[in-house]
Amino acid sequence: MKSKEFMDKDVYVEDEKIGKIKEIGIDPGDWKVTHLEVELTKDIAGSVLGARKGGVRNMLDTSALESGVARWTDRGLNIRVPKAELHAYLKPVVET
Repeated sequence: MKSKEFMDKDVYVEDEKIGKIKEIGIDPGDWKVTHLEVELTKDIAGSVLGARKGGVRNMLDTSALESGVARWTDRGLNIRVPKAELHAYLKPVVET
């Protein structure tokens, strides 16, 4: 896939939309994708992070995207991790 094909694609956990991909994080040392920056829905931002507003962006660690755990469909990216464990794969966006 080309990087532009990732942008603004929906991300799902347990068949619930959690947000949209906004950026791709790459480690310049070894050129590996390390994170996907996801703009979370208001419901997910509240239930997973305790945020009170929508549009919260977090970095989704690629360990949540390992083979057998994530797959692309016509709807977007489906991640097979329990929603209750989603917080373990998210971290705040760090501006560089």
